[in-house]
Amino acid sequence: MELMTGSVETFQFQAETKQLLDIVIHSLYSQKEIFLRELISNASDALDRVRLEALTNQDLLAADETLEIRLVTDSNARTLSIEDNGIGMTRAEVAENIGTIAKSGTRELVERLQSAQSGDAAQLIGQFGVGFYSVFMVADRITLITRRAGEETATRWSSSGDGKYELADDNRFSRGTTVTLHLKPVDAEHGISDFTDPSVLQGLVKRYSDFVSYPIKATVPEPGADASAAPEERTINSMQPIWTKPASEVKDEEFAEFYRHVARDWGEPLDRLSLRAEGRLEYQTLLFFPKHAPFDLYFRDQQFGLQLYVRRVLIMDRCQNLLPPYLRFVKGIVDSADLPLNVSREMIQQDRHISQMQNWLSRKVLEHLQQMLDSDRDKYKTLWGEFGAVLKEGVAGDGDVKDRLLPLLLFQSSNDPVALTTLDEYVTRMKPEQTEIYYLTGESRAVVEHSPHLEAFQAKAYEVLYLVDPVDELVAERVQDFGGKPVKSIGKGTVELGSEDDRKQAEANLSEQRKQFASLLEFLQTTLDDAVKEVRLSTRLIASPVCLVGADDDISPTLERMLRRSQGTGAGTQQKRILELNPKHAITSKLQERFEADQSDPLLVDYAHLLLGYALLAEGSDLPDPSRFNKSIGDLMVSGL
Repeated sequence: MELMTGSVETFQFQAETKQLLDIVIHSLYSQKEIFLRELISNASDALDRVRLEALTNQDLLAADETLEIRLVTDSNARTLSIEDNGIGMTRAEVAENIGTIAKSGTRELVERLQSAQSGDAAQLIGQFGVGFYSVFMVADRITLITRRAGEETATRWSSSGDGKYELADDNRFSRGTTVTLHLKPVDAEHGISDFTDPSVLQGLVKRYSDFVSYPIKATVPEPGADASAAPEERTINSMQPIWTKPASEVKDEEFAEFYRHVARDWGEPLDRLSLRAEGRLEYQTLLFFPKHAPFDLYFRDQQFGLQLYVRRVLIMDRCQNLLPPYLRFVKGIVDSADLPLNVSREMIQQDRHISQMQNWLSRKVLEHLQQMLDSDRDKYKTLWGEFGAVLKEGVAGDGDVKDRLLPLLLFQSSNDPVALTTLDEYVTRMKPEQTEIYYLTGESRAVVEHSPHLEAFQAKAYEVLYLVDPVDELVAERVQDFGGKPVKSIGKGTVELGSEDDRKQAEANLSEQRKQFASLLEFLQTTLDDAVKEVRLSTRLIASPVCLVGADDDISPTLERMLRRSQGTGAGTQQKRILELNPKHAITSKLQERFEADQSDPLLVDYAHLLLGYALLAEGSDLPDPSRFNKSIGDLMVSGL
């Protein structure tokens, strides 16, 4: 092929990109043949894209044109070429997609790769979409020639993996892409086979890419043919969609390989779900539950969704309307028999069939998760550890499915230092006289476990749920009851525990104590009026002298801190809450004695602010005025020495 006379431009990879490329090249994987799967997957994606664009631009594809992938070898030149007649790329797209690696998060990926084990490293490579560069494990030089559909000029990209690459114009008489690998010498000890050998290629395609929905062609001998017969070009993959086969006829390894293709993941799925809907709407679906969360799971612009097929023709690669955002970790395909082949993204958004499919699929996925929780707790714990926060988003944002999601939630609790519990399991352990489900929010289990709010509940052996994930704050605001039982924060309102007689006795005792400490409470209220809305005696404290409590309609201090951090405001408490004193604590008694002895004692003011600081620190909040707190401590130490 005659090259065009355009000048060759040489570019340097960025420092971090060069470092990442070096890591990729130097054997992250024991199976170096994985490169072929990556290139075939890229070619398949390009064919998908041209088929999609042809739905709205019929000039892209001829009526009799076959979309295909070809493997071409030259044993003398030691080259392997992967060719497709897909969408192709412009020069700008080549520079963006091939000329850079992991455009967002390169530094993060480098750091994680350097600390990862071999298997973990492979997982990370898949997550960050840099699989193309695995070709440098088996090739000394790569040349890519591509022409975008509708463009007249082709582009050539080439690199030896040495920190730089070249871009130039080229000739290509039709759209598509050809990637040519100048292969390294065969080195069986280091996993480099003879990738010009047709039988090797055939075996790799069978292993990794048998279910690619386009013919993969190569010049290979006919099975059973005479050794002297000249090989012919033929299709070497089955192309039968895996979801159309009975599950009993598909091996686990085949499901795993299809998962890798559709999920763009390097590992194996945690679980899978095959479904068929019949009736007014007919469609098949094959869904997978990953073992690991992708790095971009919480990115605002993350592209999620299932592949949408219509009568086995790919219509949309990432259809976000088939599952709600709180199930965005689920991967797989949906193949419909009822949607039109020329369905557009706009039609998808408005189509009532899609809405019905989403409702049905969501219900089936949640039913499957419930079954997993009931029958295989360890597997569900793995999924929950990776995607539990995503499921909780559904509780916070989608009231229609809240009742189905709540039984799937797992929480830490005071019942067990390690095991997680469901709400149903919590209810079975409730005290006979207990009428409410109790919880406490905080930034970590360690913080919550040392909260003074727990003392009365621990004394009476009442279980408390620990809500320590950031999204738990939103969940708590949305969940008012479960199974007819109110869900109550022990950091808000008043505490009434025990039997009815116990509560009456506690109220009688508290009434007498209010009379005893009335003047002191009034003094503290006046002194701390700018910081607290009320000072009162507590029924929840056993060992601690003081704590801060919210009113029933207040937000938690944890959520307040989160909101203030997100808004870039300073530290300290802005929301006024209730300061509760333990009437049985020695500090309260000593303070009462000092107050009765001399109400004008200037140290009483310092003690009041120390009590407030004590309460703030006990719950993990910041002090509004640390310097004043320290000065008060110093002054009181001097006076007491």
